[in-house]
Amino acid sequence: MIFSIFDYLCYRVFRVIAVVPYGKHDFTFIYSILFMLTFTTENIFLLGSFLVLVSIFISKTGYRFGIPTLLLFLFTGMFFGDEGLGLHFDSPKDAQFIGMMALSVILFAGGMDTKYKDIKPIVGPGVILATLGVVLTTAFTGLFIYGISRWSAMDVGLSLVVSMLLAATMSSTDSASVFNLLRTQEIGLKHNLRPVLELESGSNDPMAYMLTIALVEIVTSTTDFSFGGLIFNLAEQFVLGMALGYAAGRLTVLLINRINLPNAALYPVLLLSMVFITFTSTDLLHGNGYLAVYIAGLVVGNSRLSYRREMSTFLDGLTWLLQIVLFLTLGLLVNPSEMVGVSLVALAVGVFMILVARPLSVFLCLLPFRKIPTRGKVFVSWVGLRGAVPIIFATYPLLSGVEGANILFNIVFFITLVSLIVQGSTISFVARKLHLDMPVEKTGNEFGVEIPEELGPNLNEVVLTQDMLTNGNLLSQMDIPKGTLVMMVKRGKTILVPNGQLPMEEGDILLCLTNSEEDGK
Repeated sequence: MIFSIFDYLCYRVFRVIAVVPYGKHDFTFIYSILFMLTFTTENIFLLGSFLVLVSIFISKTGYRFGIPTLLLFLFTGMFFGDEGLGLHFDSPKDAQFIGMMALSVILFAGGMDTKYKDIKPIVGPGVILATLGVVLTTAFTGLFIYGISRWSAMDVGLSLVVSMLLAATMSSTDSASVFNLLRTQEIGLKHNLRPVLELESGSNDPMAYMLTIALVEIVTSTTDFSFGGLIFNLAEQFVLGMALGYAAGRLTVLLINRINLPNAALYPVLLLSMVFITFTSTDLLHGNGYLAVYIAGLVVGNSRLSYRREMSTFLDGLTWLLQIVLFLTLGLLVNPSEMVGVSLVALAVGVFMILVARPLSVFLCLLPFRKIPTRGKVFVSWVGLRGAVPIIFATYPLLSGVEGANILFNIVFFITLVSLIVQGSTISFVARKLHLDMPVEKTGNEFGVEIPEELGPNLNEVVLTQDMLTNGNLLSQMDIPKGTLVMMVKRGKTILVPNGQLPMEEGDILLCLTNSEEDGK
């Protein structure tokens, strides 16, 4: 029996994880049983859990080498897929459903983590990039695709409208990829570039979605196209998405703060249910669900909220799980051999988007904002990451019966791989080369203490200096403002419970709680 490369790789994986002394031929038998399966009710949980577990192990290794974890999840899906180890999954409809569910949570969580004080100075450039930037990227890329599709050397013939449709599916930066890379790699950026990128990636998916749906309708419609109808549809989705998202956010805050549930574990469940209600109800009313959940997340995240810690922890874990499942699903959906035929045109389009369409769109959109330096605009241009969103949007032509939709899907997938490999792996490097990197702003406190949010603004840390110990080194001898309580003292790695007779040392960190009524007196 010939021992294939896939047999060998799986053999090594199992030897590392399970440390089981299988022989090569024995493993071939086990591999055929485990992996030559289709997704059914009986085995989906087993196979799905195994894939998630493998993805987590692989991501740990990739993180050490600066490889984007989401790219590794995508490769894992491809490795285990139909042309890899044999897991058969070919349902764009199911992949689209998983994508919609995952993106609604990812966008909500991204909005919830975004603070008004961070985005207020950059709301102008962020919104323009998320709207006009998407339109310009679509236009530039669509014209380029149409041009090269007319070239006889390229074996892809696309009409102008279909070329624009292909460009529209890829016109937005991927929120999952941007949030993941900026936060897991702990990249701090000067000139408020990080909130610009997060605001853009969190709010530009709706515009790309609307352009994609509109162009799909144009391609498949048997009636004459109405430009006025298109503009009305876009405006309707924007207005309803923003209004319903804001209303849902306020309602969510009201429910969480007033419902007084007997079990704190139910609050994250309540929050998740409101996320899905917001998305689906907005979509039913012909608004943009992606925009609605992002706006709702902004409202909830910037309001006083009971049980914030529990809900944030729940959302963090759920977001990771959904990102893994989403990228695994998309990896399973694609057949790598089908990308070979479109690799030349896809590579040309990918390079054009990275080096021409994205920078040109960014510089035109940010032309009025002179406070953002040229190197800052170059960096924003480089972080035009494509990820799960373009692939999900590429399933809409597939399900709508657009002619040549398989070609569009494979082109989008190939370009996503190029973007994650080239741009995703070099964000930190480019930030350093452009001298835009800086330490990430500290969050939380040295003590790992969580207190009710209403006390948060009055909780602060004080590092003792020699000057503060001139009157004596006892806590009772220090000049502590009235209404201030020293809750804990951290000395090195030791946490001390203070009292008036505790000797203090230079470098000690005091966790202080200040009474708001006495603050400033």
